[in-house]
Amino acid sequence: MKLYAEKPWRFTRQIIADMTALVWSAVWIWAAITLYDLVQKLAVPGQKLESAGTNLAADMVEAQARAGRIPLVGDEVGAPFGSAANAANSIAEAGRDQQDAIANLATVLAWLTAGIPVLMALALWLPLRLSWIRAASVAAKVRRYPGGGELLALRALATAPLRRLASLDSGVVAGWRTGDPEAVEQLAALELRRLGLRGSPRR
Repeated sequence: MKLYAEKPWRFTRQIIADMTALVWSAVWIWAAITLYDLVQKLAVPGQKLESAGTNLAADMVEAQARAGRIPLVGDEVGAPFGSAANAANSIAEAGRDQQDAIANLATVLAWLTAGIPVLMALALWLPLRLSWIRAASVAAKVRRYPGGGELLALRALATAPLRRLASLDSGVVAGWRTGDPEAVEQLAALELRRLGLRGSPRR
């Protein structure tokens, strides 16, 4: 499998494109992590609310227990403390709900921040990259085959831009029809150059 071109100019372009895609993705992932941490700081009031509610509930339960030990009127005296403990537990629960909501918001924002730019980059870069790898791998294999030059020459005639074909000698196409080895080699080399590959195909 060919991952990179053999010609320096094409190889350099591929390296730059790959590094750009990686850096782009890394920057947006870093931005998503940073945003997640910032949004998570909004949960601090909820944490304090939960802590205060939990501590208050514990104090009220303890006060209720102590009041309950008062002879004859212990239950009546302790009842308000039990109600206060329930209210404090509700406050703690509200703090936990706030933290959960902020955590969910932070997660969604982080995924959107990183996901959209990275997916856009992959949608633009990956198909082109995979298409080149597939074409170059096949061409590199074909150039080693006996008669591979004819296949590459035919590919060049079918897909090469007219301006590239026009840059060849005027008799190349006619020579290809007659099986002229020189014409076949020129066309095959044109296809290999298009993919950034070196070498002459075997005739």
